[in-house]
Order: sequence, then C-alpha cells, then structure tokens
Amino acid sequence: MPHPIQSVSDIPPLIATSVVRGSVQGQSHGGVYIVAPASQSVQQVLDWNTVDIDWSGRGWDRGLRGIAFHDGEIYIAASDELFVYNQQFQRQRSFRNDYLKHCHEICVYKDKLYLTSTGFDSILAFDLVEQDFLWGMHAAKINGAWHAHRFDPRTRVGPPAGNKLHINNVDCSDQGLSFAGLRTKGIVSLTPGAKLQLQVELPEGIHNARLTAHGVVFNDTAADFLRYVERDGKERRFAFPTYPDSEIDFANIDDSKLARQGFGRGLCLINENLVAAGSSPSTVSVFDLHAGTRVLSVNFSMDVRNAIHGLQVWPYDIPASN
Repeated sequence: MPHPIQSVSDIPPLIATSVVRGSVQGQSHGGVYIVAPASQSVQQVLDWNTVDIDWSGRGWDRGLRGIAFHDGEIYIAASDELFVYNQQFQRQRSFRNDYLKHCHEICVYKDKLYLTSTGFDSILAFDLVEQDFLWGMHAAKINGAWHAHRFDPRTRVGPPAGNKLHINNVDCSDQGLSFAGLRTKGIVSLTPGAKLQLQVELPEGIHNARLTAHGVVFNDTAADFLRYVERDGKERRFAFPTYPDSEIDFANIDDSKLARQGFGRGLCLINENLVAAGSSPSTVSVFDLHAGTRVLSVNFSMDVRNAIHGLQVWPYDIPASN
C-alpha cells in the first residue's frame, strides 16, 4: 500500500515539460524539469534549445509535450515526433509519422502508447514492443452525432489534416479509451462497438479532462481555473497563481492567444485528493480537491510565454545534476 501523503514533504517528485508560446528561432523553447515538492526545487534535465532536434515543423507551440513511461524509459512527445530517453535523459531513439501533428498528451496502457494527433482530430496507437505506429482513429462530430473512422497510420490512406475538435487529452485503462479537447464539449469514450459516445458533458476551452474516483477534474483554460466537479454536481474552482507585472518577462505581449498569466495546461492525479496542474508563467501547483485548497506552487520561469504542457508523477530516482 502506498505511503499516505500527510504533508508537503510526502508529495512525490513530478516531471514537467514546457513550451514557449509564440517564440521564434533563437529564443527559448522550453524543456523538461523535475520538480521536488518537498524542497520546492526544480532541476532542468533537458533543454530543448541544446538537444539535437530538427527545429523545423514544430507548430505553434515550440517545445516538448506529453510524457509517459514504459519499461524504464521516458517517452516524450514533440509536436510531430516521439522521443525516447533513458532515466539520465540521454536520447535513445525517435519516431515520426505522417499523421502525428500538434501532439498534446500521451498515455500508456499495457504495451501500447496512445497519442493525441490534434492536427488530424485523431488518436494514434504506438506499439511499444514492435516500436511502430499501428493504429489510428479519426473522430468527427457530424450533425450532432459522433463518428469514428479507424485507419492504418503506416499507409497514405488516412484522414485529411484538420483541427476541428482540438483533441488534447487521451486516457486508456481497463474501462476503455476516452479523449477530450477544446471543442469536444466533454469526455468522449470509444464503446465496445467501436462507436464514440459523449460520456461527460463539459464546457468548451478545456485541457486535460480526467475522470477521478468521484468526479471529473480539468483545466478550464478559457476561464483560467482548475475545476473539479463531483458526481453529485458539487464543484470547486482553483485559481492559478499570478504575479505582479513588474516581475513578468515579456509582460507587454499584446496577444493573449500567444501568452497570458494563468493559462492552465498540464495535469496529473497524485492520489484521490491531490492533483498537480500547470500554468504560465511556468508554475506547477498542487491542489487538494476535497479540502478546496492550494497546497503549494513552484515557479521556474517568469517568462509569460513559457507554459507548462505535460505533467506526470516521476516514478524513478531523480537523476544527478549535471
């Protein structure tokens, strides 16, 4: 049985990726960080600017996104490429696919890695044993009805590029596969009959919607809140930390679509009570869903364009500092 969390020092380390919204070549593009809640310290373990990665074709947000673990390795998605690292964050290999575009979150279930292909309104499945993309599902809502089309991502016969739903989260478990996005208006599940069904209704403008034991938690990015709604309808809202403009780098950016304080994205469940969530400028906060409180916040950039993207509990030993 896991050791119960009774104080901040009991909260496990977290791993976070960040992207820099609207940056240009030659500027920072984020990286990968280990956050230690006990000491409220941050260690950058991977710098997007210095690794040997082709810079072209990275999409609107420059940087690294979803995070998953399998067989002692770390899988991290960029916009259109899947990278694999060892526990010392040495790059082992990477994979591309024609149908992977603007990837957001990823998850592992058994020996498959599921990836959101936001730019194709699709979910891709990557076989972790064969190390190849083997399955794709394109989602569409037509005249109010959900439709799923399965395709082989190894062929050229797939869906056209499109971002009508902005699928940004995928979850797969013994209960099945589900996904959500900015414009899905809820969590959509794949039924045993290979049909899509709206499982939970949610507002537009959300990221990282996840079912919990007692309800649903999600980043209401459009409203700058983390929201937790229980099955009986009881709701709690958590505001993200903000800072004085005098302390913010690039605070004079006049396009809120590029960057703004309190932009919530990135979320992981620590236990039934605690959830970690990310916001910009790059801040990781831990909230107690049932107490309705923010337990702690750790900031590691005051660049308002620098936003958390992926967030997970770190399951391995913390690597030694370089």
